[in-house]
Amino acid sequence: MTAKSAAAAARATVYGYPRQGQNRELKKAVEGYWKGRVTADALRETTAELRRSNWRQLADAGVHEVPTGDFSYYDHVLDTTVMVGAVPDRHRAAVDADALDGYFAMARGTQEVAPLEMTKWFDTNYHYLVPELGPDTVFTADSNKQVVELKEVLAQGLTGRPVLVGPVTYLLLAKPAPGVPADFEPLTLLDRLLPVYAEVLADLRAAGAEWVQVDEPALVQDRTPADLNASERAYRELGALTDRPKLLVASYFARLGDALPVLAKAPVEGLALDFTEAAAANLDALAAVGGLPGKRLVAGVVNGRNIWISDLQKSLSTLGTLLGLADRVDVAASCSLLHVPLDTAAERDIDPQVLRWLAFAKQKTTEIVTLAKGLAQGTDAITAELAANRADLASRAASPITRDPAVRARAEAVTDANARRSQPYAERSAAQRAHLRLPLLPTTTIGSFPQTTELRTARADLRAGRSDTTGYEERIKTEIQEVVSFQEKTGIDVLVHGEPERNDMVQYFAEQLTGYLATQNGWVQSYGTRYVRPPILAGDISRPEPMTVRWTSYAQSLSDRPVKGMLTGPVTMLAWSFVRDDQPLGDTARQVALALRDEVNDLEAAGTSVIQVDEPALRETLPLRTADRAAYLTWATEAFRLTTAGVRPDTQIHTHMCYAEFGDIVQAIDDLDADVISLEAARSHMQVARELAAHGYPREAGPGVYDIHSPRVPSAEEAAELLRTGLKAIPAERLWVNPDCGLKTRAWPETRASLENLVAAARAVRGELSAS
Repeated sequence: MTAKSAAAAARATVYGYPRQGQNRELKKAVEGYWKGRVTADALRETTAELRRSNWRQLADAGVHEVPTGDFSYYDHVLDTTVMVGAVPDRHRAAVDADALDGYFAMARGTQEVAPLEMTKWFDTNYHYLVPELGPDTVFTADSNKQVVELKEVLAQGLTGRPVLVGPVTYLLLAKPAPGVPADFEPLTLLDRLLPVYAEVLADLRAAGAEWVQVDEPALVQDRTPADLNASERAYRELGALTDRPKLLVASYFARLGDALPVLAKAPVEGLALDFTEAAAANLDALAAVGGLPGKRLVAGVVNGRNIWISDLQKSLSTLGTLLGLADRVDVAASCSLLHVPLDTAAERDIDPQVLRWLAFAKQKTTEIVTLAKGLAQGTDAITAELAANRADLASRAASPITRDPAVRARAEAVTDANARRSQPYAERSAAQRAHLRLPLLPTTTIGSFPQTTELRTARADLRAGRSDTTGYEERIKTEIQEVVSFQEKTGIDVLVHGEPERNDMVQYFAEQLTGYLATQNGWVQSYGTRYVRPPILAGDISRPEPMTVRWTSYAQSLSDRPVKGMLTGPVTMLAWSFVRDDQPLGDTARQVALALRDEVNDLEAAGTSVIQVDEPALRETLPLRTADRAAYLTWATEAFRLTTAGVRPDTQIHTHMCYAEFGDIVQAIDDLDADVISLEAARSHMQVARELAAHGYPREAGPGVYDIHSPRVPSAEEAAELLRTGLKAIPAERLWVNPDCGLKTRAWPETRASLENLVAAARAVRGELSAS
C-alpha cells in the first residue's frame, strides 16, 4: 500500500478507557456489594451499563474500533489470572463456591486467607494483583468475560477489539507462589500457557472478533535474550494458529527496543507503539527494521498519561513520517486512557482559559479522531481545529501562571551542601536515641487514620458552605483528640495526628502550594475501588504559608510521646500529579523540595522531633530502561535530601514507601539518608527486609507487619511471626514495628483490633529478646 492509500485508510481507536463512570458508579456499586447493599445482579447490570456508556461515548466521538475486555471490577491482571485459571490454592474453595466472591477474595483477602500481592503497574500509580505461579500451576481457559463483553459491543452495532494482557507480560509480572523456591522463573511456564491463549483466541473469533489486542508492555523494559526468545516463540506459535482473529500486539510507556525486530518479524497482523515520549526511538527502530510492510501500525501519538492538550501539528508530522512504514496507520493514544480523568467538562472551578489547555479522556478521544481525519482527508479538513489548538498552546506558553522569577532564582542557587545533613547518621542516631528515649522495637503508624463518613461529610459541608470554618475545625480537633487518645491507650510509641483534615496525601498539599491546580472530578483509579484526584502541576512552585504545623502542634500538645509531622515528598508530589511537560522533571522536583523544606523547618521550630516525608513513588517513577535510571535517581534523591537536610541532628527524619518492587533501588533508598524508613512488607513476607540486609542498609527500618489493603485483622501471633522474620535480616536495635501503609481506607473496628495486635506482637517479641 502506498503512503497515500495508507493515509486514506487511517482510523481512530483507543487501547482502553476509564472504568469508573461519570460519578464513580463503579466504586459505589462494588463497595455496595461488599457491604451487602447491592446484589450481584445489580452490580452486573451497573457495570454493563457503564461499559455501554463508554462505548457509546467513543463511537459518538468518531472512534471506529472500540476496546472490549479492558473493563474490570477490580484489576485487569486479576481478570487475566481468572481467564487462564491460575487461581491460588488458598482461594480455590472461595472461587468454586462463588466466582464473584472468590474474585474479590483474591483481590482483598478474607479473614481466613490473605489476598494476592499488589504492586505498581510499571511506572504508573495504578496497582495490579501479582499472579502467583509455580511448577505445578495448571492453566485452564475461561474466556467468558472476554466473550460476553465482545458480544455486548457487537449487539450495539459497533466494531469491538478485545484487549488481553499478553502471555509474556503476564508471566514476567508473576512471582513464585508461596512455598515455591524464590528462583523459580514463571516464564518457564510459557509452553503450558500458550494453548490457553489459543483457546481464548478461538472463542473470541467464534464470537465475532476480527482483531484482538494483545498487550505486551513488559517488552519495553530491558529484556534478556531468554525473554526475547520467549516472545519470538509466543508470537510465532500464536501467529501460526488458523482459528484466531488478527493480532495487534501493543506496547506502551517507553520504546520497544530489542523486542521490536522480534515482533516486526512475527506472523501477527499489527503492532501498536508509543510515539509520544518514545517517538524518536521507536521511529528510528521502525526504520531500522524496514518498517512493517503488510502490517497495521497503531500509532500512539496522543499522550495517554498526562492531561495537557496535544500539539496537533507535531502529531500530524509524526504520523506523516509513519505513513511509508506500514500498510495501514491508525491513530491512538500512547496507552490506555485509564490513567487520566474522564472529562474536563465536569470541572467548574478551573479558569475557562486554563481549562482549554487540558485534555482528559473525552478530549483526548476528540484529538485522536481529529488527527485521524486530518491524516485521511488532509489538513484542510481540520483547519479550524488546528488553529484553535495553536492558540491554546500559545496561551499556555505565555501565561504568567507558568513562571515565577523568585522561585527560579532560589532553585538555581541551590548547592550540594544544601542537600546534606550536618552530621553523619551514626552521630545523628545517638543524638536521636538520647532525645526520643524509645523502647526496643518502637511502634508507630504510617500517618493517616480512618477517614469516616462523618469526616468526609464535614469536609463536603464546609466546601459547599453548609457549615462554617469554626464548626469544621472543632470537628477536626475532636477527631485528633480521639486518635491521640486511642494510640496512647493502645501503647503506640510514636504517635500521629491521624490526618483528619486531609483529603489526599498529594492533593492536600497541592491545594496550598502556588503553581498547582486542583480538580473537583478528575478521578483516576489507583487500585480496586480507590480513586484519587491527581492535582495538575501547571507552574512554578512555592509555599505561601505553613501547611501542617498547626494540627501537628495541636496533637503534640495532647501527649508527652513524640508526634510525627507528616509530609508528602517531592518525587511523590510529582508522580501523583499531572506534571508540567514544558521543563525537565528534575527542575520541578527541586522547586517542590524547596517549598517542602520550608515546611520541615517550621515543623522543627514548632517542637516536632520526628518528621516523616513519604516517598512511596520513588520506585514507581523509576524509568523502565536501566540506561535512563541513573539520571532520574540523581535528581530524585537530591530532592528528598534538599527537603530534609536543614534539620538538627536530633530531629529524626522518617520516610515511607509502599506497594512497589524495592530490590533494585536499595542504593537509592540508602542515598536518601533518612534516619528511619517504613516499607510495605506483609504481603511479600518481609522480602524487602532481606533486600535491605543484602545491601547492608545501615539505618533503621520498619517493614510492615499489617496489610492495610485487606479488611482482615492479622492476629498478634501473625504479626509477631512477621517480626521474627524481619529480625533475621534487621537487628532489633534498628527494627521498627508498623503497618504497611496509612489507615485512611480502613474502618475503625478493624483498625483498633489490628493495631492492638500489632502492639501486642511488639511486646511479645521484646520479651523474647530480653529473655534470650
